[in-house]
Amino acid sequence: MKFINIIDPIHDFIKLNLHEIEIIDNPIFQRLRKIKQLSGAHLVYPSAMHSRFEHSLGVLHVANFISITLYEKGILNNDDIKKIRLAALLHDIGHGPFSHLFEEILIEKRCMSHEKIGNEVIQYTEIGDILSKHGFDKRQISDIAFGNSKTQFINEIISGALSADIMDYLLRDGYFTGAEHAKIDHKRIVQSLGIHNDRLSLEKSAIYSFESMMHSRYQMFRTVYFHKTVRSAEVMLLNSIKSSFDELGLAELNIDNYLKLDDYSMLLKILNLIPSKTTKYAKKLAKNYVDRILLKCVFEKYLHDNDTNITSYELVKSISDTSKVDPSKIFIDRSTTSSMPLTPSKHEYDSITLTSNNNLEIQKTPVSKIPLISTLTGSMNILRIYTFREYKKKVEIAARSIFNTNETKNSN
Repeated sequence: MKFINIIDPIHDFIKLNLHEIEIIDNPIFQRLRKIKQLSGAHLVYPSAMHSRFEHSLGVLHVANFISITLYEKGILNNDDIKKIRLAALLHDIGHGPFSHLFEEILIEKRCMSHEKIGNEVIQYTEIGDILSKHGFDKRQISDIAFGNSKTQFINEIISGALSADIMDYLLRDGYFTGAEHAKIDHKRIVQSLGIHNDRLSLEKSAIYSFESMMHSRYQMFRTVYFHKTVRSAEVMLLNSIKSSFDELGLAELNIDNYLKLDDYSMLLKILNLIPSKTTKYAKKLAKNYVDRILLKCVFEKYLHDNDTNITSYELVKSISDTSKVDPSKIFIDRSTTSSMPLTPSKHEYDSITLTSNNNLEIQKTPVSKIPLISTLTGSMNILRIYTFREYKKKVEIAARSIFNTNETKNSN
């Protein structure tokens, strides 16, 4: 079988075979070049211009590394490896403009995730035709790509706490943002992988490398993904698209039109909307985003379970009433993620199987019992309030007044 090598700054060389190249060269896959991996992070970290395209290649590379490791341990065969490579390559094919940001809107408005769209892309477009032409079952590839394979550990190779996805995005995002704490010893982890009860297991001797990777992920959320200025840019995009959802034709979006969307075309569509009261607001946010005139964060609070349950709508109204600033000028951002990655089935990752003594000793260990990881369990939940520059002082005073009042009430 012929292979082509692609030079990559993270993995040195990524080896691709000819049917994978055929998929990559298709316009549907090439669209991923125009979807940034980190949405608005480049406005804070200038080199974070990398895209879903190169991340997808990287996930294929790491998934291949994991697969070969399991092949050498007598767990997978060559056909399995081919399918896993394709699924890894296509795991992000359903992403829309600004990645998870646009997905958040589609889930709210149309109950559509990037996995659901990705399944349609694989089964009902030219991508599926290429797979079928080369003898692959496109439904099976889709199932593996989006966590629906009957073989659970194969799902875990693509996504989850020990997956190719997390190993590539931490290394890649860290490299392009310059975040030193994102460096991980993924090779040590991969070489220590095995299978127990249809789940990925890890040799006990590699637990420190796993702990370090989970800590790196946690720090990347704190310092990059949930950076207050990064979120400012993303809040602007989110509200711009939401407020002009119907005018942009997104309510009746079909798969063909969806695949014409990317970061650049979406911004252009917003900026070219016919002027109206609704679109004026959306266009202002989009124009300010392009010009890097970002919203200002006037209040930040790390929330806990016993914190206020006030809704974003109620909070905006309360701040508006207090500050006399129009509600449309006040933005609430709740940045939330599980401190541990979710499983392929979107459940919280609660345990890991550790092996030792050549798999003679096997122990299913709750993550709460792993020293460093136990400090990360739960969720990260940050509340921030943003506004335009000219309303910064008024909104800040109102927000602090409201939260000080609430905290005083809760302490009594």
